[in-house]
Amino acid sequence: MTFIFAAGVAILFGAGAYLVLKRDLIRLIAGMVLIGNAANLFIMSAALRRGSAAVLPFSGTFSDPMVQSMTLTAIVISFSTTALMLALTYRVYSSHDSMDLTQLALAEEAQSEQDEQDIGAGGPGAVPADEWVPALSGVRQEGGV
Repeated sequence: MTFIFAAGVAILFGAGAYLVLKRDLIRLIAGMVLIGNAANLFIMSAALRRGSAAVLPFSGTFSDPMVQSMTLTAIVISFSTTALMLALTYRVYSSHDSMDLTQLALAEEAQSEQDEQDIGAGGPGAVPADEWVPALSGVRQEGGV
């Protein structure tokens, strides 16, 4: 029985690690979910003990409820994290029309270069330093702060 759980953990972790190495956001998220499930299965199998439910009065052996509750908490947190990652992936796809990490990295570099050019050339929204420094000092003098 322990070998079956160990093989399941190894298969889930291996498949998750393979998917994390891909260059697609959906596959990356699926790989992270598989690795999380492998960790949950590992925790459950490490504390595997046959027995009855831990209800008073105790009689004989019973299974440890703490491991089960911690694993259930990990599953809920994993689900909410996955939902957040999928929502962010949808937002990235709707703004860039791509989920390829290489294309997203190139788009980010192009945007940072454009931002540097806008700031250096006094582009849209840029305020020259000689306009905002005296304005701040005037507010401090008038406000008495």
